[in-house]
Amino acid sequence: MTRINGYSRDDNTIFGGVDWWTVLIYVALVLLGLVSIYAAVYNEEHAGLFDMSQKYGSQVMWIGICFAMCIVILLIDSKYYHYVAYQAYVVSLLLLLATFPFGRTVNGAHSWIFIGPFSLQPVEFAKLGTALALGKYMSSYSFSIRRMDSLARVALVLAIPACIVLAQNDTGSAMVFGSFLFMLYREGFSGWVYTILGMIIFLFVMSFFVETTALYFLIFLIVVLFEAKTNGLFKQKIIYVSTVALTTLVLFIAAFATGHAITMLTAFEIAFVLAIPMVVTYALRYQLRNVIVFAMLFFCSLGFVTSVDYVFDNVLKKHQQERILNLFGLENDVRGAGYNVNQSKIAIGSGGFFGKGFLQGTQTKFDFVPEQSTDFIFCTVGEEWGFVGSVTVLTLFMILIYRLMKMGDRQRDAFGRVYCYSVAGIFLFHVVINIGMTIGLVPVIGIPLPFFSYGGSSLIAFSAMLFIAIRLNCDTQYQN
Repeated sequence: MTRINGYSRDDNTIFGGVDWWTVLIYVALVLLGLVSIYAAVYNEEHAGLFDMSQKYGSQVMWIGICFAMCIVILLIDSKYYHYVAYQAYVVSLLLLLATFPFGRTVNGAHSWIFIGPFSLQPVEFAKLGTALALGKYMSSYSFSIRRMDSLARVALVLAIPACIVLAQNDTGSAMVFGSFLFMLYREGFSGWVYTILGMIIFLFVMSFFVETTALYFLIFLIVVLFEAKTNGLFKQKIIYVSTVALTTLVLFIAAFATGHAITMLTAFEIAFVLAIPMVVTYALRYQLRNVIVFAMLFFCSLGFVTSVDYVFDNVLKKHQQERILNLFGLENDVRGAGYNVNQSKIAIGSGGFFGKGFLQGTQTKFDFVPEQSTDFIFCTVGEEWGFVGSVTVLTLFMILIYRLMKMGDRQRDAFGRVYCYSVAGIFLFHVVINIGMTIGLVPVIGIPLPFFSYGGSSLIAFSAMLFIAIRLNCDTQYQN
């Protein structure tokens, strides 16, 4: 018996090197999910847990299938997952495409395939196929995180399933493919991308609350501060910002005094144009070639803010607009678009510190929360188990994600590391967004909570993702 990073490994046993703590957390989450589904759809006339006419009976069947599948995954040689990575990706894409001629629409998304009494949601398996394909490609000798052609291929691998899912009108599931940025950061992807992404989110939110002129000047100030942080010379930046601000004010007052009233935004735009020679002189004097990058960032930010209103009014569907407005508190339609979230918050809040107890949740029992066994399953946790139960569930998820990251760090090759971090990112995205939307912190986008939400597709896919990572971890042999 040897010790591998704190794990016992006996090469003579079938399951040598298995991370049993992670397996235990998985089993705990699956069983807690089953209890939550039972409570969410409890029927006194069909109280038996194995009653197949009820959702909890079907979930028991899926759990049994998953447990058997997990054992098989652990028995297969880990090299097999290297060999079938691209094939798994292609098959998942074919399943996604099959929804167009053979699929059905459920809750507005044409993303389900029905086979007799069973239904399949291919996007859940597309996440697994994408994680395997990225692991395979990013572990090849030709890949480099600093080469544009390599990054372009990674973007293509992510964009193909995401675009297909968008075409199915399943925006929430398409957004999950953005979770792979978590893995790319671990692999050394430029931090500027995440800074820009954060700025886009910030500007999108601020565009709903800040008047256009103030928002433009705020963008201008942020970009100048970023440039100052990169190149220094803070005194020159203060002089520049002060000059633009003062010129804006003088132009506005002068125009008003002469009877040629202009908006503050127009005055700012004129002042900015007049100050361009200062930027050119500054860049040439200090030989700062990257000033052009910040200038592009500024103009792109202005373009983004200008386009927000158009996209919001002409691209987003009405129910998506209403969800965003309700999230920001700009509308309070508790009977319409905000009904689900409002009822969910009532349910979670009513649970108090210790909860109302098993099968005692009134919001759950009387079906006040729509989709309470799937997308809004966490409201059942909050109502019946309270703050203590909610924190316990969150803690288990965070420990699971942390252990996936540690599995990735222990891998001897890039395939295992990329795969484990991809799975960790997927889990993190699902947990944060699903729980966030049930408590009103993010818009409702309809993605399941791993191991809790009812459904065979998500349960099988999440179980497979996790246990492939556990199997890859078995062959890691860093001995103490």
